[in-house]
Amino acid sequence: MPVHVKVNSPKVTYESDFIKAKYCYESSSATQHPDGRITINPYTLDMDVTTAAKIPRTGLMMVGWGGNNGTTFTGMCLANKHNLTWHSKVGEHKADFLGSVSMIGTFPVGLNEAGEEVFAPVRHMLPMLNPTEMEIDGWDISNMNLADGMKRAAVFDWELQEKLRSHMEHLKPRKAVFFQDFVAANQADRVNNVLTGSKFEQMEQIRADICDFKKEKNLDKVIILWVGNTERFSEIASGLNDTWENLEKAMKASAHEISPSTVYAAAAILEGCAFINGSPQNTLVPGILELAEKHKVMIVGDDLKTGQTKLKSVLMDYLVGAGLKPESIVSYNHLGNNDGKNLSAPQTFRSKEITKRGVVDDMVASNKELFAAGTGPQKPDHLVVIKYVPYVGDSKRAMDEYTSAIAMGGLNTLVIHNTCEDSLLAAPIMLDLVLFLELFQRMDVKVNGKKIHFEMGQVLGYWMKAPLHTMTNSLFRQRSCIENLVRAALSLPANNHLFLTKGPIAKVVETQQNGVSNGNGVHRDLNELVVLKNNKILSNVALTQQNQKLAESQTIRQIK
Repeated sequence: MPVHVKVNSPKVTYESDFIKAKYCYESSSATQHPDGRITINPYTLDMDVTTAAKIPRTGLMMVGWGGNNGTTFTGMCLANKHNLTWHSKVGEHKADFLGSVSMIGTFPVGLNEAGEEVFAPVRHMLPMLNPTEMEIDGWDISNMNLADGMKRAAVFDWELQEKLRSHMEHLKPRKAVFFQDFVAANQADRVNNVLTGSKFEQMEQIRADICDFKKEKNLDKVIILWVGNTERFSEIASGLNDTWENLEKAMKASAHEISPSTVYAAAAILEGCAFINGSPQNTLVPGILELAEKHKVMIVGDDLKTGQTKLKSVLMDYLVGAGLKPESIVSYNHLGNNDGKNLSAPQTFRSKEITKRGVVDDMVASNKELFAAGTGPQKPDHLVVIKYVPYVGDSKRAMDEYTSAIAMGGLNTLVIHNTCEDSLLAAPIMLDLVLFLELFQRMDVKVNGKKIHFEMGQVLGYWMKAPLHTMTNSLFRQRSCIENLVRAALSLPANNHLFLTKGPIAKVVETQQNGVSNGNGVHRDLNELVVLKNNKILSNVALTQQNQKLAESQTIRQIK
């Protein structure tokens, strides 16, 4: 596979099968004392990051394949694979992956000769799976083929649907796990394609389906993605699902509180397949977490972050970061697709409400100055409302009001209206989760020769409303996490956005990293100094510590 972005450093080795990098991770620990003092202790860790360069043959199996998100995702990939074009009332359109960080996004990688930032396409930084080469399969409670499911969803323009029909009408979902009590009663009219037997027997059939798909398509790996209906929350109870041993026994007994999504998660992990929970329910119960840890299988959850909640994570970051105090957040939205229909039941809405409300908690906790005792409310009043309006279909309307306390008793109110096509926002997010998860599965990180296991739930939290092992819900910090992990795999330092080389010290840009400073900002092991002068990069070879002050007076040659 050709290398589109190459790092010129002795700390990065490009081999036919691997990209190997030595990375210095810098962070700090902090101690808070009773008297309010904080002691900060910086530390560094030397890491070895190895990324497999060969991309395995990968398949994706979706739970809820025949629904709005499943058919839209499949249609998007097929339209790009076949370079489809179509017309709407505004003109011709071409297939694209707009909304996907992996396919459309860029990361800053450095400054050019003019001191301007250079941005590299994310998909060129490291070898990434081509979505048009990915095999797709899945399960659904309805036996409707994907072409008819696409028509029912009414997401794509009609001409595009017609062009996709021949590529999708032969695609039919496998029989699904379904327990009526976990979703709204209004979903019963779709149910004609479900498994029977005990919950354990159904899990074994899902495992067989995964093996069948893998063998039929000659795949190296399979990723499982839940995009089915939102379920109600399951009860977490000792002896039921608190350990894998108890969860397995409960499935064999078909215990009432074992949800369909938990059955799929168990089947995926036992087959060594990464699992992504794209809905808000508590699929990943303690017994599933234990099983995933035992088998070292990556799991990600919960709930795709598409429109209103993504914007909320941006606005809360802005308000709290600016020292403004959010005191009231009211979020209302209505939608008319099957997701909205299912959420009209109180028990399923509760699952969604929890993930949509929880996104603000860590940002509120990050500024105790704003929410100190005696300064008014200790957290914002936060209300979430979702209504089902069939007329609007997949075009979701969201209205938000943010009221914040400002200086000297004042108030600031933001009112925002957002109209978004729900599945067309979700499909690129689903793609990013799959592509980055597949990439990070090929990444091996070691400290002192010992492999470390990093939590995918947090690393991929940028796309989830309620990330597992949450450290932050700040959207920009979450994106930086992904960017800096990719940079680590190339021995590039974490992007600090200081831009010091554009300021007073712009004359000296060092090409070697992690050397020992001589006290003047120059590293003792520096063999070649790069000098910015007259907007051109100039080089003076083999400068030593003794002749550093004479650098500009020595003969220089221009780097071609």
